[in-house]
Amino acid sequence: MENNMSKDIEKILFSEEQLKNRVKEVGAEISRDYRDKNPLLVGILKGSIVFMADLIRAVDIPCQIAFLSVRSYGLKAASSGKIDMDGDIDYALGTRAEGRHIILVEDILDTALTLNTVSNRIKELNPASVKICALLDKQVQRNIDLLADYKCFDVENEFVVGYGLDYAQNYRNLPYIGVLKREVYSGD
Repeated sequence: MENNMSKDIEKILFSEEQLKNRVKEVGAEISRDYRDKNPLLVGILKGSIVFMADLIRAVDIPCQIAFLSVRSYGLKAASSGKIDMDGDIDYALGTRAEGRHIILVEDILDTALTLNTVSNRIKELNPASVKICALLDKQVQRNIDLLADYKCFDVENEFVVGYGLDYAQNYRNLPYIGVLKREVYSGD
């Protein structure tokens, strides 16, 4: 099946090996910074799932995980500007957030609208801290002043897929990150 999807890829930005090595480095940074703090890593579904799975295996200190389902893209190639959250953040994190060090794990920091909304909502639960760990930091001008505390790679303003990132729920299972050919999504 990968061969069918690979034909839609203009170029590979980060290979499977590059991803593995960089995630291991970021996991070591988090382990160093949160030693004896038992952080709660909160994955933003669905895009973070592959990154989150690899990241928690690279973190060698006690930690807990949770997931929030948040969307701003739907089936389009650009953010809708509207954030949809499935479920209740209080239910998903509940009392586990109060006094805890929270690390939001996101696939791509783009407009920052999603992470800004989620982090502000989590701050209402009185955590000890809220930090952001992004697989990719898209180099775009943002209207929101939000930076990743941990990131694996910077990317230009291109439409990327693979390693959890999708277009219309496809391409998540590619083992690398690549630029999607414009003709695949240009009808949006």
